[in-house]
Amino acid sequence: MRIDLHTHSSCSDGTDSPTGLIAAAKESGLDVVAITDHDTTAGWDEAAEAGERFDVTVVPGAELSCRLDGIQVHILGYAFDREEPEFARERNLLRDDRERRAKLIVERCRELGAPITWEQVREIAGNAAIGRPHVASALVEAGVVPTVDAAFSSDWLADGGRAYVDKYALDPYRALDLLRASGGFAVFAHPAAGRRGRIVTDEQIAALAAAGLRGIEVDHVDHDAAARDRIRALARELGLVPTGSSDYHGTRKTVRLGQNTTAPEAYEALFAGTNGAAPKRAARPEDAPR
Repeated sequence: MRIDLHTHSSCSDGTDSPTGLIAAAKESGLDVVAITDHDTTAGWDEAAEAGERFDVTVVPGAELSCRLDGIQVHILGYAFDREEPEFARERNLLRDDRERRAKLIVERCRELGAPITWEQVREIAGNAAIGRPHVASALVEAGVVPTVDAAFSSDWLADGGRAYVDKYALDPYRALDLLRASGGFAVFAHPAAGRRGRIVTDEQIAALAAAGLRGIEVDHVDHDAAARDRIRALARELGLVPTGSSDYHGTRKTVRLGQNTTAPEAYEALFAGTNGAAPKRAARPEDAPR
């Protein structure tokens, strides 16, 4: 069984529609795929319907924007009730602040000489929650950088870069509480992705594990072999479930669906004892609204 627990659709900063994402998962030989758009559950229903059509198990989730001691971190949430009021309110705040931030980033890019416009970025994003990858795509279109990845440098959009702007973010302990209160659980996404900016320490990860973190992403395109070995050893030490994922964004990035995968036994361990345990093919967790 091939399992990819971290992907994005056009509901955030991917280029595939939720249906296109699931179709691509089928074509890539995946049996299970999680849709984990940034701070939104907007693609869940369409992805679930596509899962039935293409015979792919769809796991609904979200990638939550967090900040710990000034460091940007991402928490993958699964098996939660998307209508739990407090958690829904926080996701709305996260999404709404993305537009304010993106406008300021565009302004900074223009001040630095990049010939891009807010209207261009808005058109690239469509109806999605706007993120830095949409601005990066505009920079590529304008010939400022050769690729989206190249835009995430200190010259432009990387954390602390010349055009970087902070955004509203959850404290990860708050994210753990919200997920727990809504019946879900958390996995730490790409904890050793140093090219994105500062990363948390092993001690900080240990404290999150003590507070209820269930898993940690080990196999990820932004982790080299040494980082994977270190995080895998840390997962064993802390009793965290190790996962592997593509972090697929469609054509916006070069990573392939299923480039990294989660072992079936890890998948079972993650969902054991939750309402989302071993999700039925293309079904929402039992606690999700219908």
